[in-house]
Amino acid sequence: MITLTRSTNETDIKLSLNINGKGECDINTGIGFFDHMLHALCKHAYFDITLTCKGDLEVDGHHSVEDCAIVLGMALNQAIYPLKNAERFGDGIAVMDEAAVQCALDLSNRAFLVFDVPMKDKIGNFDSELVEEFMRAFCFNAKISLHIRKISGTNAHHIAEACFKALAIALRRALRQNERALIPSTKGVL
Repeated sequence: MITLTRSTNETDIKLSLNINGKGECDINTGIGFFDHMLHALCKHAYFDITLTCKGDLEVDGHHSVEDCAIVLGMALNQAIYPLKNAERFGDGIAVMDEAAVQCALDLSNRAFLVFDVPMKDKIGNFDSELVEEFMRAFCFNAKISLHIRKISGTNAHHIAEACFKALAIALRRALRQNERALIPSTKGVL
């Protein structure tokens, strides 16, 4: 179990993360749609997450989404590195009705993001562009290489949810235990 806090002039965040969980969560960021996305991530990665965020929502949701991603990424980094006995690479495709999103990742301890999911629509009062902001802050703080691409879709809610679910599936697969993969790198360390 990793427990972190982050307090800034914009947000106050408390997080507990268990990557070997059952997909149970208690999440309250003050942003309903974002809570829904984090719940999907938690459920399909089998992570147990407790997260509270008090953010400057009178401005908008940007700081809360980005800072939650920073803390979640930092916690994942602490939980997995140095990586051993894990598959390291993971991928997944999540389908939500007409939307399909593909995610591939490498638990490389090196950060990189390819995000090919054009989104500009509002989802309720949630700016869909914050999905990319979340993925960027998450992968750079977790130090993973992350590629997310939209295969199809027109409904912004479905596309966003498919992004989070595809990420969860890829994480679950990359973290799958493999005793033969003592250190899954030709470098000898990750």
